[in-house]
Amino acid sequence: MKSIELFAGAGGLGIGLHRAGFHPVNVIERDRYCCDTIRQNQSRNIADVKDWSLFAGDVREIDFGKYQGQIDLISGGPPCQPFSLGGRHGAHLDARDMFPEAIRAIRQARPKAFILENVKGLTRSAFRNYFEYIRLQLTYPEIEMITDECWPDHLARLEQHHLSGSRSGLVYRLVTQVVNAADYGIPQRRERVFFVGFLADLGVNWHFPLPTHSFDALVWDKARGGYWDRHEISRTQRQAALVESYLRHLWEKPKTLPWRTVRDAIHGLPDPEREPSLAAAFLNHRFQPGARSYPGHTGSPLDEPAKALKAGVHGVPGGENMLRKARGAVRYFTVRESARLQTFPDNFLFHGSWSETMRQLGNAVPVQLARLVGENVACHIAGTDHVGSGNGDSGKTIQSTRQAQSRQERRRGASRQTSSTTRHH
Repeated sequence: MKSIELFAGAGGLGIGLHRAGFHPVNVIERDRYCCDTIRQNQSRNIADVKDWSLFAGDVREIDFGKYQGQIDLISGGPPCQPFSLGGRHGAHLDARDMFPEAIRAIRQARPKAFILENVKGLTRSAFRNYFEYIRLQLTYPEIEMITDECWPDHLARLEQHHLSGSRSGLVYRLVTQVVNAADYGIPQRRERVFFVGFLADLGVNWHFPLPTHSFDALVWDKARGGYWDRHEISRTQRQAALVESYLRHLWEKPKTLPWRTVRDAIHGLPDPEREPSLAAAFLNHRFQPGARSYPGHTGSPLDEPAKALKAGVHGVPGGENMLRKARGAVRYFTVRESARLQTFPDNFLFHGSWSETMRQLGNAVPVQLARLVGENVACHIAGTDHVGSGNGDSGKTIQSTRQAQSRQERRRGASRQTSSTTRHH
């Protein structure tokens, strides 16, 4: 399936979608460090990115109309500083707000589907009207802002059109959802909002994939499963009292898999502070001095999912990018450890200084989360490929989509069962 990747960054979303079966005809990124990261991995023949056609420039320079009728998916994470809890909260007044360009790309290319990701801050009450404005523009991308029209007036026109019941022209069925990455097997409590849309003519009834992992299952695994034994942790260090206090609320073993922890994620990596020579065998795995704990910045505990990695407003990542050891000491995550928290492959090399590469990682979409969402979307697109737009076969479309989804769910269930069996042996 063909796609276009907007605002690619270091490639987390794009790599995940590539693994889900999408092949980008254009990958767009203007940041030179991110472009260097992608190019360096292409030169190393890394399969996930080696065939990408990278446009290192401004998305506003591209006419997406030339892709009309050729694209299955448009994806991307529009720059999120206007909405980030760590940013300046300028929203529509911020020149870095690239949602208008994402909407323009969708309007001109008319993909079968799109996947956009952004920070949870976009859903805050302060941005409620602008969030609705984005939603309606993504639903009706052909209803453009006219000359001298301010965005509240444009929003009013979009609301009138929506309430009129008219569904003519280019229309997408849109689902928006705030997602905690930890609920999908990412070793990080990272909350983001996803916008996923399908051409209305395709007749797709879609919902976000259901969570596969949970905190309750992690508690159970620590108390009744093999978590501590797998990591060879002595009984004196097992947080028994804390685990038992949570366990009182669980009547039976949860059906989900356990949340993955920092310890799970960095398993097998040498300690970069104590074993620098062994750590040097891994890409980007060097000790970074200077970490210190202070109120509100205490690092991520080893035996929980990490706090959300952050890019840092002024180029200096904060306490969220620190590891808190069992006895309370802290150190910064290495780039490789951070990459594992974002589920990048170990052979993927990041270009730049520690602070620069941490910025790239703090802005990235976890690879495995992107893959999971991408596989689900691809499954639904595949179920509609034999049906033309508006040909009256929506019933067949929905039936095919459900059959394809059912096959995917059976494969995923078998994979979970195998994973669970492996974990307990």
